[in-house]
Parts: sequence; structure tokens; C-alpha cells
Amino acid sequence: MKSKIKWGIIGPGNIARKFTSDLKLVDTASVSAVASRNLERAQSFADEFQIPQVFDSYDSLFASNAVDIVYIATPHNFHKDLAIKAMEKGKHILCEKPLGINRVEVEEIIAAAKQNKVFMMEGLWSRFNPSIKKAKQLVDSGEIGNVSYVYADFAFYGLDRDEDSRVLNLDLASGSLLDIGIYPIFLAYLILGMPEEIQASSNFHPNGTEIQTSMIFQYPNAQAVLYSGLTSDSKMEAKISGSQGEIIIPPRWHEADGYSLVKQKESQKNDLPRTGIGFVHEILEVHDCLINNRLESPLWTHQNSLDLVDLMDTVRRKTGIKFPFET
Repeated sequence: MKSKIKWGIIGPGNIARKFTSDLKLVDTASVSAVASRNLERAQSFADEFQIPQVFDSYDSLFASNAVDIVYIATPHNFHKDLAIKAMEKGKHILCEKPLGINRVEVEEIIAAAKQNKVFMMEGLWSRFNPSIKKAKQLVDSGEIGNVSYVYADFAFYGLDRDEDSRVLNLDLASGSLLDIGIYPIFLAYLILGMPEEIQASSNFHPNGTEIQTSMIFQYPNAQAVLYSGLTSDSKMEAKISGSQGEIIIPPRWHEADGYSLVKQKESQKNDLPRTGIGFVHEILEVHDCLINNRLESPLWTHQNSLDLVDLMDTVRRKTGIKFPFET
């Protein structure tokens, strides 16, 4: 790769704004282009971040030589088609989670990545958060013994949003599960792997959008208790408990700046500050993969994305979460 890795931004909304502010902190990154179907929106974003290339169509950005890798931050239901179109033009991809709405979509994206021999990763930024990486290392090293319990939640009040919003519009794959429930599911999977059984229950908005989901993941010698919701705030603390201790990741755990290790009833607080908002750690992993010609990250592989969507598909089947555009 060249000394500067050239990024193109697709879907210049709030998430892209946070991500791009962190891109600006990475010396080896160049924010080269932005595209939106609304040229005024793209231009405003470009002005904010001093981005030289502005496009009013995604296809124009995909065809541009000014871009090495595309960051996709559109609503969930557009991820698959945009990722595949970009990869067919030879672009590498970092696609915001969830990578696809269901396993079929994720399989199509992965197949396109392999066919076009490009790097592709699901943008699950919490996997690269220093506190979560450290928690995983402590568990793997046996620091807290055999893990028997994981607890994680993610909730905020979202019922005041417009029904045409990403949060409540079924045509945009709305609801809590794919948007924020993915985080607790990810943590259980990271620590305990694939469960033997899943119990789940959801509540729904009058328009059919899922707005609360509680889950229990059953393992041979462990359980994970997980929750996501749009009906209220929650504490958003995560706990990983074992036979010899406990790891507590403080609110908001998915973007934590430290953790506490509890052993023999004594708690030791450890600070691990994020760089920037927290996307920097994910960006550096992507750059390391590109520089070393890896087509997937060893920390969040294509198989990890398949496993994660399998878990969400199972929860959806158990609870009846459906979208009108799915066949």
C-alpha cells in the first residue's frame, strides 16, 4: 500500500461523522472522498472534514481512483448491495455493523470479497476497544477461572424518534436487535463462543418494529444474560464472572476506557483510555491488514461475522422479528 491509505465515506450521517473525526487522527489515513445521494449533504460533510472529492452517487465514488477503501455507514438494509458494488470495482471495505441483515446477505458479501480478492471487515469497533481486548486476554489466560456468567445490556430511549427514522422504520431494518443488541450478543460470543441453545423474547412497536429483546444464551457450564431496548435507558455495564474472579466493564461498556478486576472480593480499577472516540483502534487494525496484504482481520474474521449473524438470525426466529423486504 501507499504511505497514505485513501478512504471514501458512504452515508455521511452521525456515525460517519464520528468515524471520520477519528480517521483524521491516523497519520497513515487520507480522507479522500465522500458520497451521498444528496449532493448538498455530501458537500456539507466534505466542508466539515476538508474532503477533496465529493460525489452525488455511490457508483461515482466506487469508480474513483482517489479511493482505496470504502467505509459504509448507511442504514443496515443498504449494506449488502453497496459493499458488493464497491468490491466489484476493486475497493476494500469496512462496513458498519451489522454486515448484513441475515446470513444470506453476509454470505453474499463474503463471497464477493473472496471473488474480487479485496479486504473486507464488519465494522464492529468494540472488538478493538483496548478494554474489551484486555478482558478477552484475561479470560483466555485463566485469570478469572472458568467463566460461568456473562451479563451485558445496551438500551436508550428511542420512541421519540420519527417513524421514518432508521430506528423505527421497518423498511430500514429498524429495531433494537440489529442496531444495539448486536453488542451484547457480540460480547457473549467473544467470551463464551456459540451457545447450545438460545431463549429470547421481544416486545414490538405498533408499526411492527422490535423495541425490546431479552436473551439467555445457554452453554454447557455457563449462561449469558443479554438485553437491548429502545423503551428506556439502561446502566450499560458488562460483567464477566468466573470461578476465581470477575471482570467489570463500566458504562458504557462497548466504548469503555477501562475495566475492574475483582478477585477475593478486592476490586482493582485499570484505566485503558480510548484514542479519539474509539474508532482509531479499528482503523489501525484495518491499516495493518492492508499493509500486510491480509484480506480479513484475525481479530474479527469473516467466520466471526457469519457466527454473529447466525446468532441474530436465531434470536429473530425465536421472537418473530421480520422486515418487509425479506423474502
